[in-house]
Amino acid sequence: MSRTKSRTALFAALGLVAATGATATALSTATAGAAAAGCKVDYQIASQWNTGFTANVVVTNLGDPVNAWTLGWSYGGDQKVTQGWNADISQTGAAVTAKNLSYNGTLATDGSTSFGFNATYSGTNAVPATFTLNGVACTGSVPTTPPTTPPTTPPPAGTKADNPYAGARVYVNPEWSANAAAEPGGTRVSNQPTGIWVDRIAAIDGANGGMGVRAHLDEALRQKGDGELVVQFVIYNLPGRDCAALSSNGELGPTEIGTYETQYIDPIAAILSDPKYASLRIVTTVELDSLPNLVTNVSGRPTATPNCDVMKSNGNYIKGVGYALKKLGAIPNVYNYLDAGHHGWLGWDDNFGPSAELFKTAATAEGSTLANVTGFIVNTANYSALKEDHFTINDTVNGTTVRQSTWVDWNRYTDELSYAQAMRDKLVSIGFDPKIGMLIDTSRNGWGGTARPTGPGATTDVNTYVDGGRYDRRINPGNWCNQAGAGLGERPKAAPEPGIDAYVWMKPPGESDGASSEIPNDEGKGFDRMCDPTYTGNPRNNNNLSGALPNSPLSGKWFSAQFQELMKNAYPAL
Repeated sequence: MSRTKSRTALFAALGLVAATGATATALSTATAGAAAAGCKVDYQIASQWNTGFTANVVVTNLGDPVNAWTLGWSYGGDQKVTQGWNADISQTGAAVTAKNLSYNGTLATDGSTSFGFNATYSGTNAVPATFTLNGVACTGSVPTTPPTTPPTTPPPAGTKADNPYAGARVYVNPEWSANAAAEPGGTRVSNQPTGIWVDRIAAIDGANGGMGVRAHLDEALRQKGDGELVVQFVIYNLPGRDCAALSSNGELGPTEIGTYETQYIDPIAAILSDPKYASLRIVTTVELDSLPNLVTNVSGRPTATPNCDVMKSNGNYIKGVGYALKKLGAIPNVYNYLDAGHHGWLGWDDNFGPSAELFKTAATAEGSTLANVTGFIVNTANYSALKEDHFTINDTVNGTTVRQSTWVDWNRYTDELSYAQAMRDKLVSIGFDPKIGMLIDTSRNGWGGTARPTGPGATTDVNTYVDGGRYDRRINPGNWCNQAGAGLGERPKAAPEPGIDAYVWMKPPGESDGASSEIPNDEGKGFDRMCDPTYTGNPRNNNNLSGALPNSPLSGKWFSAQFQELMKNAYPAL
């Protein structure tokens, strides 16, 4: 994947629902030490199906202010939490613990916060009878039992959910799950949902004996049951694909736009529009890596490549994206998300605005309209930290702004969350629907393990301050291939932050970004030196070492050593 930045100095990163259901409310005015403690918990079964349910929990602090909270409860049945959002949720046996995240730990008196989760069950699904907040019991009324049918009403026929991930589980790809489960310790994450990459024509029907698009959709129907289910496809086969990189080049030459339309997009659209699959929510992330290259890697930039000049001149990226959006957007249950790069690629002033305008041009090409775009995805297959807690873009050290540090290098953003929210605001300002949402790929941006900083760097100078506190441990944010030291990031979850539809694992962890040496193949994938750990770089990473792991296979192939390192360095830890 090309993950390129252009420095200004040179001229130059599940299931939330709002429906009502059964609730449990508990009150307490007990005391703990000298501080008055009390809490109110509203536990709401928002939706329920044969084998699972979605719950929303509102915690209100009735006692003295707290700076951190832990909510505990136990189930009377076999309920098992599978995914959560806005809290760090763990379960041992029947006992469940939900802890605050970095942004919602402070609760004033009468202050509230909320979180939610998906869970499985069999038999009955009684609401927990008691809760504790920071070890203090919240005792109250006896809860009621939720109804046996989902209380939510699906969108009327022909309409779409504002956020397809809300109130839905997400499809687990059995092929990726099997690879993950076969690794020592891999069963800890093998039930996580990941994207399905349709990266060549043969992949539509299933390449080399693998599952094709229809096979995945059939399996999704089996996994769906009576609830809502999202299936995630990566549409990734533009002519002259990823013009600034070699490892992710595709099978189609720069001029083969006709083949792209008739032999790639049209067959995919025909399968997705089959009425058999109308009950699924199908998310398509449309053509990663390509459009931003038309801004950052063309003539006039120090990072220019001849291939990107060709694709800008012939217009086939614009035509292909417009055609894909039009064909796929016409299917009522398909949700299109366009690629919007990441903060270490487009976060500079001379990249940010022009890229947004280019996205609009592509979204209205070939008869498409902005209505065909549900949202955008950032950080796909990249490693940019979700949120840097130890420094902000507004900090200064001895009078020097953080933007002047070597790492930030005049970028406007320090992490993917701030970038995604700002890009969304920009896109809405130029005409996209105010309801568009962002996806952030958190599959490999955890940066945990022993190297993770626990506080800010020393204020000796701006570089010491930034480098000592940053989670992202890459040599340079322009490094993108099989990065050493990376870890699994936040687990997939819906609506984790304002404007964010979901955190997703669109890049399946353990699948390589590219080969560390040349490997002959029939997939059109070249050898990119950015995947060679001995490579000393180019203008796109400010001539630094690549930071890549050794002995990597072709892009998309299983890379066991990387998967093991991702688990070891996961944050939150496994």
